[in-house]
Amino acid sequence: MIAVGDKLPDIGFKTMGADGPRVLSAAELFDGRKVVLFCVPGAYTGTCTTRHLPGFMKHADAIRAKGVDQIGCVAVNDVFVMDAWGRSVGVDERVTMLADGSGDWARATGLQLDLNAAGLGERIRRCALIVENRVVTHLALEEGAALEVSTAENILNAL
Repeated sequence: MIAVGDKLPDIGFKTMGADGPRVLSAAELFDGRKVVLFCVPGAYTGTCTTRHLPGFMKHADAIRAKGVDQIGCVAVNDVFVMDAWGRSVGVDERVTMLADGSGDWARATGLQLDLNAAGLGERIRRCALIVENRVVTHLALEEGAALEVSTAENILNAL
């Protein structure tokens, strides 16, 4: 599993651009930049929609004021679902919705979460990372279904 000091894999994400889905490469997202990523088990799910994503939306300006270039929300959902979810909660430019549709990034970082028994397939563990020039400088990994260490408030304090 990815740890503080590790370099993130050269795997990008899908995002929705003005002309439709596009790949946001790892280089474009991370190289020479300070990025906060938070990972959620699924778009439209309870805690993800009512607490995790809204916290980063609320604190986006304060997080950016600490030198963060971009805030991204990662889920193992397709780009259309991530885009619709972001629009449904009014995320606008505060948070970039990052689709890891096939779970390639989740597996490459060791953050995959097997929810097959619940009928939800392979997902990603709830966590938050601070990344500087593609290197993880902070990792807040949740246990079970908790939302404690990976909140926007805790990431703001870690910055």
